[in-house]
Amino acid sequence: MEGVVSVIPNHKLQLHTTRSWDFMGFHKGNLGQDQEGEVIVALLDTGIWPESESFSDRYMGPPPAKWKGKCQGANFTCNKQVYKIIGARYYNSEGSYYEKDFESPRDAEGHGTHTASTAAGREVPLASYFGLARGVARGGVPDGRIAVYKVCWYYGCFTADILAAFDDAIADGVDIISVSLGSFWPFPYFEDPIAIGSFHAMKYGILTSNSAGNLGPYAVSVRNFAPWSLTVAASTIDRKFVAQVVLGNGQIFTGLSINNFDLNGKSYPLIWGGNAANYSFGADPYISRYCLPDTMNSKKVQGKIVLCDTLWDGSGVLLANGVGTIMAYSSITDFAFSYPLPATQISMEDSLKILDYIRTTENPIATILVGETWNDIMAPVVASFSSRGPSPFSPDILKPDITAPGVDILAAWSPVAPPSIYWDDSRSVNYNIISGTSMSCPHASGTAAHVKAAHPDWSPAAVKSALMTTAFPMDPKKHEDLEFAYGSGHIYPSQAIDPGLVYDASEADYIDFLCKQGYDTSTLRLVTGNNSTCNSTVPGRGWDLNYPSFSLYVEDGEEINGVFTRTVTNVGNASSTYTVTTFFAAYGIDVTVDPSTLSFSTVGEKKSFTVKVTGPAISEQPIMSGTITWEDGSHVVRSPIVVHNYVPAAPYILYEDSPESATNFRGSSLSRRNEFLGRKSPHFQL
Repeated sequence: MEGVVSVIPNHKLQLHTTRSWDFMGFHKGNLGQDQEGEVIVALLDTGIWPESESFSDRYMGPPPAKWKGKCQGANFTCNKQVYKIIGARYYNSEGSYYEKDFESPRDAEGHGTHTASTAAGREVPLASYFGLARGVARGGVPDGRIAVYKVCWYYGCFTADILAAFDDAIADGVDIISVSLGSFWPFPYFEDPIAIGSFHAMKYGILTSNSAGNLGPYAVSVRNFAPWSLTVAASTIDRKFVAQVVLGNGQIFTGLSINNFDLNGKSYPLIWGGNAANYSFGADPYISRYCLPDTMNSKKVQGKIVLCDTLWDGSGVLLANGVGTIMAYSSITDFAFSYPLPATQISMEDSLKILDYIRTTENPIATILVGETWNDIMAPVVASFSSRGPSPFSPDILKPDITAPGVDILAAWSPVAPPSIYWDDSRSVNYNIISGTSMSCPHASGTAAHVKAAHPDWSPAAVKSALMTTAFPMDPKKHEDLEFAYGSGHIYPSQAIDPGLVYDASEADYIDFLCKQGYDTSTLRLVTGNNSTCNSTVPGRGWDLNYPSFSLYVEDGEEINGVFTRTVTNVGNASSTYTVTTFFAAYGIDVTVDPSTLSFSTVGEKKSFTVKVTGPAISEQPIMSGTITWEDGSHVVRSPIVVHNYVPAAPYILYEDSPESATNFRGSSLSRRNEFLGRKSPHFQL
């Protein structure tokens, strides 16, 4: 058909569902409203709640002259003067709507409102979640513009809608595209709508920032790994939400919970779920101990706090008229959920102590204290759920690229969306605290928008390079998977605006990369959408792509031997000389850079160098890493270099699900999606 580049399956995708900006030392940008106001951040998500204070257009001027978009749909209006939310569209190629969905860009899920305010929300004082985490909520570019493209619904996000949204965002004139969604299973580039859409965006000078996925801590689980887009992992900030349990004998146990319920210190009878089986339902103590819906005897549970042997959404105890729940689960230790009743999650070890108290006490009682925020001195640490590298299709490219705050993030919310992980929670909030790479992605998007506002003529690769080479190093002692967890390091917004040198790349560079990866002309055109060819390119390693990081995989038994070619562009001081230093932690691996100094006389001047990595034969070894750093006295341009064993028959089959059983892009916003509780979300069914 005329105008059709390719036909691919209409996969359904899922959502990868503030202290954070201050934690990164980015208290407020110094560009001013005029510069920030020229940058437009597009969000492909569940829509937006336009009446939120985070999207006020007060004191903002008209949108940039380049803007060509529009507001669309009933039950929705952009700002009164169309100055903050300057455009909004929605897409539903399946024509299917759930009863709670709005047939407009209005957000019924909360996810899109949260990501939009994190990336570019206005400053809102005294924002909180039922009084918790009270403070100023804001985005990375508070005076930046927002364009909304609603592609995700109650049931998921489909390929056709994502591709259409990319096309419109490009035509509308956006600067940064933020995409906090992805697939369970890795798709090749020519079948991945985000890879295809972001490639087209790159051609028009637009950087796409993606969530890395919430399939961690498993290896080769990273998603959205195209080299022309930014892949963002999630890490903690220095704030942890806890709720304590106090037993009648005075013992105190601390658990994870975003618990806004205040029992005012009153104690209630305490029961173990295994002692409250609903035999009418067919449950027994082995089943009821998990406190799942309908498995509990409401006469025994009513008015009591229940000890449960697993983590759930609290609905089982709530529906049985219980007062609160203490849930035993040791696998999650670094992020918290919110619940529809007083609740906390403790360790399995502590649960045994509480169970012993119940069994040895005639009238056991307990209370659950209202939630607190504790200082987390270990932060930042990559979250357990954050997907890990290496890239399943292109291990020559280190992924993820970077990490950013994605744990317990406070941001705006849709007041019609449930405020806890219980889908039928009828309470309403304007701000919510949730976790996921969906939350880290808009932090990177906002930072990229800040850099783009300062340097509007920079290419997507240059902006991406600035974020990566100025990232501050993560502590390798806290991460056994090293750069496969955090990429180049933790995003550092205030430094990214002045990187000194950038690794630039063009459409032609990425085409050459794809050809070397084995793409032929026909598969290449499925990605590029034009008449590109691979006729003159010999398949080989991707070491020549001008990427800001270095990845060398070695098959078992092979010696370490790789040569990388790179070119840097001077964007710092006109007259400057950079000297290189190298470091590699593993003994016997040598890294040589030639030349070892680069001298520049003008801004925009380019210089090339080679990096040679050699070492002994290795087999079945984990990731080993080091750094290559260029310094001129005022800039530090740091790039990670990793060496690892890898079987090049990617993607690895590490999951029970096959591609056929996981063709939709599942919802993965941590705080609301039940995949993290060991079951698939009922509203993002596969």
